[in-house]
Amino acid sequence: MPTSRTGRPPVQRAPRRPAGSRPPRDNAVVRLHGRARRAWDRPLTAYYLILGGSLLITVLGLVMVYSASQITALQLSLPGSYFFRKQFLAAVLGGLLLLAASRMPSPLHRALAYPILLGSVFLMILVQVPGIGVAVNGNQNWISVGGPFQLQPSEFGKLALVLWGADLLARKQEKRLLTQWKHMLVPLVPVAFMLLGLIMLGGDMGTAIILTAILFGLLWLAGAPTRLFGGVLAVAATLGVILIKTSPNRMARLACLGATEPGPGDSCWQAVHGIYALANGGLFGSGLGASVEKWGQLPEAHTDFIFAITGEELGLAGTLSVLALFAALGYAGIRVAGRTEDPFVRYAAGGVTTWITAQAVINIGAVLGLLPIAGVPLPLFSYGGSALLPTMFAIGLLIAFAREDPAARAALAMRQPRFGRKRAAVRGSAGREPRKWNTMRRRAAARPSGER
Repeated sequence: MPTSRTGRPPVQRAPRRPAGSRPPRDNAVVRLHGRARRAWDRPLTAYYLILGGSLLITVLGLVMVYSASQITALQLSLPGSYFFRKQFLAAVLGGLLLLAASRMPSPLHRALAYPILLGSVFLMILVQVPGIGVAVNGNQNWISVGGPFQLQPSEFGKLALVLWGADLLARKQEKRLLTQWKHMLVPLVPVAFMLLGLIMLGGDMGTAIILTAILFGLLWLAGAPTRLFGGVLAVAATLGVILIKTSPNRMARLACLGATEPGPGDSCWQAVHGIYALANGGLFGSGLGASVEKWGQLPEAHTDFIFAITGEELGLAGTLSVLALFAALGYAGIRVAGRTEDPFVRYAAGGVTTWITAQAVINIGAVLGLLPIAGVPLPLFSYGGSALLPTMFAIGLLIAFAREDPAARAALAMRQPRFGRKRAAVRGSAGREPRKWNTMRRRAAARPSGER
């Protein structure tokens, strides 16, 4: 063995690596993608998306209702904040309903299905009684509840169909009856068509479309075969074509698809001025409160076409933010429905998600000129207490279902309690050893990283 001049054996050096064989450096995009994916897969992701997304949509909607309704209120010789105050009151009541629904267990939700259905049917019958029902914009779908407040029972019919249909399908699945087509259709489809008939008596086809979408969503989640699903869809499409052909107003709305001019008799005035409002907004909008179209040019600026005013005042950035919030809400609802083993939770969460997503698509599609104007509000965003109350209760359902997931429940149990409770417990235990809080978190932190 050769030795060095000092008599020691020579140091064995590692061979140099070729320049092309070095390990690749960690890419920042890959790290960011990994972090986002881990955050996306956390148990409480759906819970926070539903809670945060719905609250952001509601708050932004209140701001836009105040901005879009001022001119309309002044034209009616009302205070500028008239519609905003009514919407704010409805949002407070809806928040209480959301909180109550989010704290209810699933058996209580199922127990409410039949009372809500019977109450909705009774109110929709009262709408057609002369002297009780009130006609608004040619549709008799309202009941006066005193003063300036009116109630639209068909909005509660959506919630009724979701809860009752989910409970019905869950009970039939537990008895293994959904493999037979008659049990899948009866009595779900007849009851849904009864609700559709009561709604169409008042002429509200937009709400009828949403109810039809909920029905199809429930049948899809129940595993309806393609032939059965296609048959129900064909019947609904045939009835829809007949209802459109027999109504000159609906035919005129259908003729305004893609219109760029108001047309003869200003038949496409609303659709065209909705496009004008979006075009005036540009990238970042003209500024909050600086809309031009709300000065009498765009009808229903604070209700059905509030998305157009949002685009004019907040620009493309504002409209994309609203779309992103609805997309996050829809994804969270699908995630809750897909990860549960409770059939009622799956059907109810899927029905609520179908309801909110379909209504948002129909409203925004009409504003963009891609769909006929159906007269449906943007969920949680447009003015209207009758639409806001059942929608916020439905959001409370999604929050309750997200909390009931076993992984989410364990994550919520491991959260650190509030500081005020901890300090109060220490003060109240004078002369005694303070209570050990957050034991599960301490045990988890004491484990080695490989066991967590």
